[in-house]
Amino acid sequence: MLWELSASELAAGIRARSFSSREVVQAHLERIAALDGRLNAIVTLDADAALAAADAADRRVAGGPLHGVPVAVKDLEDTAGMRTTYGSPLYATHVPNADSLLVERWRAAGAIVIGKTNTPEFGAGSQTFNRVFGPTRNPYDRERTPGGSSGGAAAAVAARLLPLADGSDLGASIRNPASFCNLVGLRPSPGRVPALTRPPGDAWSPLGVSGALARNVADAALALRALAGPDPRDPRSLAHDAELARGELALDPRGLRIAWSRTLDGLPVEPEVTAVLERQRATFAELGCVVEDVEPSLAGADEAFDTLRALQFAAAFADMLEHVKPDIAENARRGLALDAPRIARALALRSAVFERMRRLLTRYDALAAPVAQVLPFPVSVEWPRQVAGTTMATYTEWFRSCSRISVSAHPAISVPAGFSAQGLPVGLQLIGRHRGELALLRLAAAFEAATGFGRRAPAL
Repeated sequence: MLWELSASELAAGIRARSFSSREVVQAHLERIAALDGRLNAIVTLDADAALAAADAADRRVAGGPLHGVPVAVKDLEDTAGMRTTYGSPLYATHVPNADSLLVERWRAAGAIVIGKTNTPEFGAGSQTFNRVFGPTRNPYDRERTPGGSSGGAAAAVAARLLPLADGSDLGASIRNPASFCNLVGLRPSPGRVPALTRPPGDAWSPLGVSGALARNVADAALALRALAGPDPRDPRSLAHDAELARGELALDPRGLRIAWSRTLDGLPVEPEVTAVLERQRATFAELGCVVEDVEPSLAGADEAFDTLRALQFAAAFADMLEHVKPDIAENARRGLALDAPRIARALALRSAVFERMRRLLTRYDALAAPVAQVLPFPVSVEWPRQVAGTTMATYTEWFRSCSRISVSAHPAISVPAGFSAQGLPVGLQLIGRHRGELALLRLAAAFEAATGFGRRAPAL
């Protein structure tokens, strides 16, 4: 079946004329029709336009790296002529007249944009539900959440509805759903993938980045090659990296030094998550790596994240406090109440976290840690009120294992690391050196080849 093939295999097959883009798009549309009613991953679909774009791709000589390959776009990204709701009732019928920067990149790479994936309201929260479309369900257990805020993207890719989908990650929103859905999710360095700030606010902020969710590391690297590169509309955007563009993933990991963290500086982690990850410590040793127990110093990361996120929400939502979900309104009000000393302190803390992580990764090639502190939880639960017996006061506290890394501004990747006794996926987070995506992808590929957990598909 064509929907079983990876994005890399589909792109190669279309280039070789082994099959057509129309056949590929049609196969995925049929898969969506058969299964998405159980998942609610794709909330807007334009089958006619997708097939017309596929026919046009088949008439052209293959150009971009994703020529003729179908993708879906997170419903935070504007798509010209296609409904974009941002998960909000305020925009339930909104149809933009222009593509976002990220969607421009997909199309320039030759991808066929077939629809939009579900997201929480304005991407706020790491559980995917909203008042427009309702919740998205995890393909590995439909009574549980796929995580968020790129949960629709993760559920769609895991269920083989699509080979690739984009995501955005401010606190955890690529890595968390990748972990919950047995996928690879790369949070690139700020500016590696140019994008407009979501939610809007400080265009210079390193917290929010864009990337993609994939079924394997090679596809994640392919997506990064398609999306990366400078753009004047994003002041953070990085120059073209020729070595990254070539994307050679072969690596001899012998001698690499891995810092192994169980709690990312004292966070509560559910014992079932720890048990799965501990079994993979030996994998790195078997690959010839030097693995040492290390708990990085991340003091101040939580305060910096909470303060700067609230500041960004104040800029984005100050004029709509009565119309957004309560958690967003609360964050925005907290931001509006900030004074200059607290903001200045948060900026200084962020700088200190970056510097301590930078120094740690001069001694080690990567830091290994949990992605999520919990297993996928019931879809009816907005967010976990407790983690390993510790009370969570707000809807952002339960994913500190990701948000602390966001503050550090270092690239991170979630890679499948096994399953709990209930058959629920668990991801391992690998954090690389500043702007070191290629080395990080190579290490993740070596781990992936040694374990093979990503090949286990959900039984739908």
